[in-house]
Amino acid sequence: MPATRQVIGLEGTAWNLSAALFGDELLALSSDPYVPLSGGIHPREAAQHHAERMSAVIRPVLSTGRPSAVAFSQGPGLGPCLRTVATAARALAIAFDVPLVGVNHCLAHVEIGRFATGCEDPIVLYASGANTQVIGHLAGRYRVFGETLDIGLGNALDKFARSRGLPHPGGPVVETLALSGEPFELPYTVKGMDLAFSGLVTAASSSTAPLEGICRSLQETAFAMCVEVTERALAHAGKDEVLLVGGVGANRRLQEMMATMCWDRGASFYVPEARYLGDNAAMIAYTGRLQLDHGLTLPVSESGVDPNFRIDSAPCPWRADRPGTISRVEARGAEAEVEIGETDATKRRLPKRYRIPALDEQIRAERTRTEARLLSAARRAGVRTPIVRDVDGETIVMERVHGDVLKAVICPANLQAAGRVIGLLHGAGIVHGDLTGSNIMVEDGGIVLIDFGLAQVTSELEARGVDLHVFLQTLEAAVPRDELHGEAFVRGYRETFSGADQVLEREREIRRRGRYL
Repeated sequence: MPATRQVIGLEGTAWNLSAALFGDELLALSSDPYVPLSGGIHPREAAQHHAERMSAVIRPVLSTGRPSAVAFSQGPGLGPCLRTVATAARALAIAFDVPLVGVNHCLAHVEIGRFATGCEDPIVLYASGANTQVIGHLAGRYRVFGETLDIGLGNALDKFARSRGLPHPGGPVVETLALSGEPFELPYTVKGMDLAFSGLVTAASSSTAPLEGICRSLQETAFAMCVEVTERALAHAGKDEVLLVGGVGANRRLQEMMATMCWDRGASFYVPEARYLGDNAAMIAYTGRLQLDHGLTLPVSESGVDPNFRIDSAPCPWRADRPGTISRVEARGAEAEVEIGETDATKRRLPKRYRIPALDEQIRAERTRTEARLLSAARRAGVRTPIVRDVDGETIVMERVHGDVLKAVICPANLQAAGRVIGLLHGAGIVHGDLTGSNIMVEDGGIVLIDFGLAQVTSELEARGVDLHVFLQTLEAAVPRDELHGEAFVRGYRETFSGADQVLEREREIRRRGRYL
C-alpha cells in the first residue's frame, strides 16, 4: 500500500503566520502571529512580520518530514501578506522539486472543519475577522447562500473594541465583558440571507450605557443575526447539519446560540477544536492534500494570489452532492410554522430560544405586523399575494396558495415571470427583503409572492439592489451556474420596472464589493 503523501501548508492571509505538515493526520504545526502595537491589522507591517519570521516558522515543520507538495493560501486575504507567503511557498516547491497547490482560504476552513468533526454535508457559518458567510454544497460546488454586506463579524467586534480603547483582538475581551452585562436594544439588520454590521457597531460605539451591557447587547444582536441567516439557509437547502468555523466561532455564546437553534430544528451541530477554528496552516495543508490527490496543482508561473478569491469559484471534486437536499414544500421555514388547510394557511412565528426574550418578542411582533400590512399593499399594486384573513399577535391567517416553491420548478419561463412580478413590486415602492426561491411560488403558471416579514416601503436604490442580490445569490446556490437563468429573470424585471437598469447596476456593485476589509 503506497505511503500517504505529506503536504506542507503555509497560512498568512492576515495576522497569523503558520506552517503545518499533514498526512493522514496533523503531523506538525508552528505559528508566530503578528500583533499590532495599536489599532487593527496594518497589512504592510503584517507582511513584514511574515517575511522576517518565515524561516523560523517553517524550520520545525520541515524537521518532521519531507513534503510531497507545498500548499499556500492563495486568497482571499490582505494582498501584501498573501504575496509574502506565496513567495515562500514557491521557493519551497522549487527547492524540494514538488508540486505547488493554491488553496482557497475559506474552503480550507470548511474542509478542516468537516475533517475534525466528522460532519458530512453541513450548512456552514464561516465567521472570521474579515469574512462572514453562510455556505453550503449544492450542484457540484460550494455556494454562498448569504453574507455580510459590509464588514466581517470579527472586524465589527474589533472596530467596537478600538472605539472603547480595548486591546486587539477585541472579540475575546467583548466576550468576557458581556458575561456581566444587561442587554438592551441595538439595530438588527437581516436582509433575506444577507446581513450588515456597520449600523450595529455605530450604535454600540456611541452608546452611553455601561460597557458590560453594550458588549452583551452587541454580541446578542450580532450573533442572533448570524444564527437566523444560518437557519434560513438550513430551511432553504433542506440539510440537517450545521458547522461553525472561523476565529469568531471560538466564542462560547455563539456556539451556545447555534446549538440551541439546531436542537430546536432537529439538526446536528458541529464545531471543531480551537486549533482548527482560527486561521491556521493545518487547514491549508489538509485541503492542499485533497487538491493534490485530485490533480489540482499550479505551475509556478500561474501561482499569483487573489485577495478576493471566493469559495464559490473554488473547485472541490472530492465532494459529491447528496440527493434530495432541496425540498419542494416547507411546512416549517426559518422563522415560522405554517398549518395548511383546505382554503386557508395559518402562519405562526415561533419563539427563538437563541435570542434574548425581549429582542425575540419585538422581532416577531414587528415582522407579523409588517407582513400583514405589506401583503395587502403589494396586492393593491397588482402583485399576487395571499389574501390576509386575520392577524392575531404573531399569527396570520391567509389564503392558501397552491403550487410549488420556485426553487423546485426553476426554468427560464418561471424566472422571467418572477422578474416581472418583482419589477411590479419595486415600482410600487416595496422591497421584499427576503427574495429567495422559497418565498416565490408558482401557481397555475402565475407567480405568487409570500413571506413579507422583512419587507419595507422604500424607493432606495441600495435596498432594491440588495433585494435582487439576495435573489440572484440564492438562485446561483440552488442551480448550476447558468447565465440563461439570470438573463430570463432580468428580462422580466426590465419589462415591468422602468428603473431596472439602475437597480441591476447597483446589484453588480454590491456583488463586487470586497469582503476582506
